[in-house]
Amino acid sequence: MKAVHFGAGNIGRGFIGQLLYDAGAAITFVDVNDEVINAMNSERHYDIVYAQEEELRYSVHGVKGLNSRTETDKVVSEIAEADIVTTAVGPNVLKFLAPVIKEGLVKRSGKAVDVIACENMVGGSEQLKQYVLDQADDEERRIVEESAGFPNAAVDRIVPEQVVGNGLDVTVEPFYEWIVETEGMKNPDVRIPGILYVEALSPYIERKLFTVNTGHAAAAYLGSLEGYKTIAEAMADEGVFTSVSGALEETGKLLTAKYDTFSKDEQKAYIEKVLARFVNPKLVDDVKRVGRTPLRKLGRKERLISPAEQLMKRNGQPAFLVDVIVAALSFRNEDDPEAVKLAEEIQEKGVGYVLRHYSQLEENSPLYESISEKYNEAEK
Repeated sequence: MKAVHFGAGNIGRGFIGQLLYDAGAAITFVDVNDEVINAMNSERHYDIVYAQEEELRYSVHGVKGLNSRTETDKVVSEIAEADIVTTAVGPNVLKFLAPVIKEGLVKRSGKAVDVIACENMVGGSEQLKQYVLDQADDEERRIVEESAGFPNAAVDRIVPEQVVGNGLDVTVEPFYEWIVETEGMKNPDVRIPGILYVEALSPYIERKLFTVNTGHAAAAYLGSLEGYKTIAEAMADEGVFTSVSGALEETGKLLTAKYDTFSKDEQKAYIEKVLARFVNPKLVDDVKRVGRTPLRKLGRKERLISPAEQLMKRNGQPAFLVDVIVAALSFRNEDDPEAVKLAEEIQEKGVGYVLRHYSQLEENSPLYESISEKYNEAEK
């Protein structure tokens, strides 16, 4: 099996690359980082180190790298021969991959393949498909539509900031989850062990977003208020742990009411597993890293505002979620442009402006009023 993976960063090597290798794939990593690509072609392997009590290393061998900027023709040829194409580059980078992916898919001459965007976003593969089709003429669109599947996916593995000097080796948490929606697949014969294939992805995407991402953000923002440096340190604080747990109980009520995919007991077990990941002392996960880009995370469809608003519409009371949102509004990090901008917007225009402009909440809505009241109380 041949796999082409865009993004030779920590997630690409420490998560997607591992599962592709486990499936017996020869992996070509595509990136723009010359240092990483050169190291990959020189060493041809790297180690994955599990953040757990007893150190465990797992070696990924036989990898090679290509620079998508300077070796476009080679990347196109690799895509033309690949059995699967994956990405882990970040949502904002997907559009830059579209031209070379389009060329590679067209060169396949109708041989079926699936392109899976493993990004922390909803509908990543669909979005990538649209970017690809935007680059194509009518005949190229026909070829892509007929032979290339873009099944949406949800991915979950915490990969902290890496220690400088470790080269290609990457430290990860032992837990992972990779879910792929079968509906968008064009080559169902290629199945990767370790991936959970499901007919409907939406419940799993929201469960991950409103449990893992909500909880992670909650630990970061509440921990930042208390002056903690890592997520594990923050979660060792009884007050922070209680608040994070409370927020996840609230999102759990929403999820089990909204979907019949998982029972209350299943959601409770899922929450307990997520909390256990956050308290792992071997996982050195920086609070400032997790909390960065607060304006995006305060968006209406994001991990904090969305579950709180949906819960309110179902007559629920998102008390802990409101506390987390207030903590997010108070997040300060001079090294994060969004955090700096958040502080400036509140200072110059008030917290109400942020809730209206970035969270898109109406001024007379119950959630707007609840957040504003709690924020003003905290500021006194």
